[in-house]
Amino acid sequence: MAKPWLLVSPASRGIGLQLAKRLLNTTNLPVIATAREDLDLVKEQILDGLAVDKQRLEVLQLDVMNEASITAAADHCKSKFSDSYLRLAFCIPGILHPEKSPAQIDFEDSLTTFRINALGPLLLSKHFSPFLPRKSSNVDIIRSLPPSAVLALMSARVGSISDNALGGWYSYRASKAAVNSIAKSMDIYLKQRCGDNAMCVSLHPGTVKTGLSEEFWGSTPKEKLFTSKFAAEKLCEVVEGVGLKGRGKCWDWEGKEIPP
Repeated sequence: MAKPWLLVSPASRGIGLQLAKRLLNTTNLPVIATAREDLDLVKEQILDGLAVDKQRLEVLQLDVMNEASITAAADHCKSKFSDSYLRLAFCIPGILHPEKSPAQIDFEDSLTTFRINALGPLLLSKHFSPFLPRKSSNVDIIRSLPPSAVLALMSARVGSISDNALGGWYSYRASKAAVNSIAKSMDIYLKQRCGDNAMCVSLHPGTVKTGLSEEFWGSTPKEKLFTSKFAAEKLCEVVEGVGLKGRGKCWDWEGKEIPP
């Protein structure tokens, strides 16, 4: 059997770009990254500063707002990795429209938020979870990767309903609560299909200095405003460390469980 492979979607900037860099740098496995456009530029940015075999990285066109593009990317992976399996997938699309009051809720913005933040990971899970190892597969132990294959979805602390003491961010909170629900349901499916060979979790990276959070950089304490590189490192450590006991749950960048 060929080497297992890794997925980061999207990987065009921020945390996704840094996750792709880290996986290339800490493993010897093929990495599939995705972007909506400028594929050659994204590949160049991911490889910048890395002393790795460039052939290990392939950047595919994928837009979570267009299921046909997800299908095409998955079909390509099915052909390319016909005798292998998906070892780790980060499905992390995200957008933020921070409504401070109900009067600021906009239908189109909210619809886009749900399409990207919730339906994005759901459709990525639909098309890429079949590549995770079945119960009958032998999953190799690989340094710097979790013992089981993992489907990791991007959530946020504000997706916790029980932890919501401030309100606001109505569409974003609801979309991230949906991600946690998706992760739980997907993990139940994977447990039935894959047993202990694969699981699903959702992740909170903290406040990261990316375009998504730019409006809040000034109000975030310096020690709590993370670089994308730091966030990627911590998320990889969390995914590696939570183990099967952590399946179906949401975990923050410190490896602490976030209640639903």
